[in-house]
Amino acid sequence: MSTRLPAHLEASAIIRLAEAQGGFGMVLAKGERDAGTILLVTLCHGKGGVLYERMPQLDGSRSFVVSKHEDPENPQEFSEYLDRRRRQDPDMWLIEVDIADPERFVAALDETS
Repeated sequence: MSTRLPAHLEASAIIRLAEAQGGFGMVLAKGERDAGTILLVTLCHGKGGVLYERMPQLDGSRSFVVSKHEDPENPQEFSEYLDRRRRQDPDMWLIEVDIADPERFVAALDETS
């Protein structure tokens, strides 16, 4: 049996942690309830979108890794990228959090996984 937390519980935990830290979180797209991949978009005051994906590491852990930064000159490209990813993997969960210190927030998520 896998020790991985079901995706719907992990998504809920991410949103609750964001809210506990004074931020806001929402599910932009629901994926497969138990085994869906989690993609996380972080914002700070509605700006500076960064996309993180949980990636398996050599030691067997799964850490969030930056896979895309929003270009402030072309924010539409970031949205289009997210749409393409969603079409490629309909089982994927897409979660957005707006939090004061996104890097610290993601580091805290990695510590709990």
